[in-house]
Amino acid sequence: MARSRADWEALARELRPEARALINGEFRQARDGRTFDTISPIDGRLIAAVARCDAADIDDAVTAARASFETGHWRQMEPPERKRILLRFAEQVRADLEHLALLETLDVGKPIQDSLASDVPSTANCIAYYAEFADKLYDEIAPTGPKDLALIRREPLGVIGAIIPWNYPLVIAAWKLGPALLAGNSVVLKPAEQSPLGAIRLGELALQAGVPPGVLNVVPGYGEEAGQALARHPDVDMVTFTGSTQVGKLMMRYAGDSNLKRVALELGGKSPQIVLRDADLGAAATDIAWAIFYNQGESCNAGSRLICDAGIKSELLAEVKRVAATITLGHPLDPSTKMGALIDAGHMQRVLGYIDTGLREGAELALGGRQALRESGGCYVEATILDRVKPSTRVAREEIFGPVLAVTEARDESEALRLANDSIFGLAAAVWTRDMDAAHRVSNALRAGTVWVNTYFKSAMTTPFGGFRQSGFGRDRSPHAIEKYTDLKTIWTTYR
Repeated sequence: MARSRADWEALARELRPEARALINGEFRQARDGRTFDTISPIDGRLIAAVARCDAADIDDAVTAARASFETGHWRQMEPPERKRILLRFAEQVRADLEHLALLETLDVGKPIQDSLASDVPSTANCIAYYAEFADKLYDEIAPTGPKDLALIRREPLGVIGAIIPWNYPLVIAAWKLGPALLAGNSVVLKPAEQSPLGAIRLGELALQAGVPPGVLNVVPGYGEEAGQALARHPDVDMVTFTGSTQVGKLMMRYAGDSNLKRVALELGGKSPQIVLRDADLGAAATDIAWAIFYNQGESCNAGSRLICDAGIKSELLAEVKRVAATITLGHPLDPSTKMGALIDAGHMQRVLGYIDTGLREGAELALGGRQALRESGGCYVEATILDRVKPSTRVAREEIFGPVLAVTEARDESEALRLANDSIFGLAAAVWTRDMDAAHRVSNALRAGTVWVNTYFKSAMTTPFGGFRQSGFGRDRSPHAIEKYTDLKTIWTTYR
């Protein structure tokens, strides 16, 4: 039976989440005993006092991860056994559906229905997807002369530092953990300080599933303390980071300043949606609205720029506003809510500041634009559309990471393409048209890691996710994600 808002609020009052670090299979406070409060953006409630780990705790976690890797209990495990444990891990996640969904919603403010229907199941599906590769990956034999044997072995890198953001904490953690653990690595997972609780619970479930102590360590803390220490640590072989482009650049610097560790980055976006004159405007409007207002616009691949033919703009915007009216903004524990709270008060003010900036820069407010549900004590912003946005302005070029759609007119397909590609980012894009020749032309010309045609946000574990330009490099999801957590070794034997 589906739970009501009252049911979820009762469960939230009873919740006593684990908030300590998980290091070498044991939960523990930070070495110096410090904590930080994790506050729900729903209503400002205190959820838990979380271990505020720093460089000393990171060093403990890396030491544990290195020891587990060198002893080989995980990396040398028979592939069917590693597969069995990872599949059990996925099943543990599925069995913990309501608990994990409640943690996710309280931590980040997303609607409980999204956590239940998407975030937690996607987390389990990702882990199970990579588990299936454990006994299906083959090494290679290179073609050589008859007296030589050249083996090409794929080996785990060692200790992986995984630093994840707050917008999809469970899903993105799984995108890192699935292929990294499948390949035989040990991991130190550092969740965002705004959303640590789901990651800690994942670590606990992994232990219960049989992942050996030290193979997965979870260390909460602030980015400038725990995150920087992990990225700079000389015994970490790779850092995989999802977050802002600004911090991604710091990751590159930290890697160079320390041990030249490998870096994989999935960073920001300012993704364009091109709507040509012949497009199905009803279908386009539905996906355009959801592409920017889903998850409160806190998606790196949100369709935040609408570039459309001037002749259809009025009709299209009317349709987008009609759809937006059905995306109910409300209390995230109410099952009818479709758009929840932004992550915290600081970010809410940042989004509202961008709206004010856009208006000062000459944009027109077509929808929303205000803080909402002030009486709740939470962090809510209305679904917002800024029309007549000039391509050179900040709201057209910078990632807002909130429910704000910037609308720009284009005279024709050529100008639309030029405007779409005039960006430092290249994470995602879309084109809407009934003309398949135009669809192929535009999708081939768009500089983005994912280009949708007559849809948006469609995805699967089988397709890689990542960007071009300052949206980063390296791919999550699909078999291609495994590559970055492994290295190739050639073993050459000559027969005398």
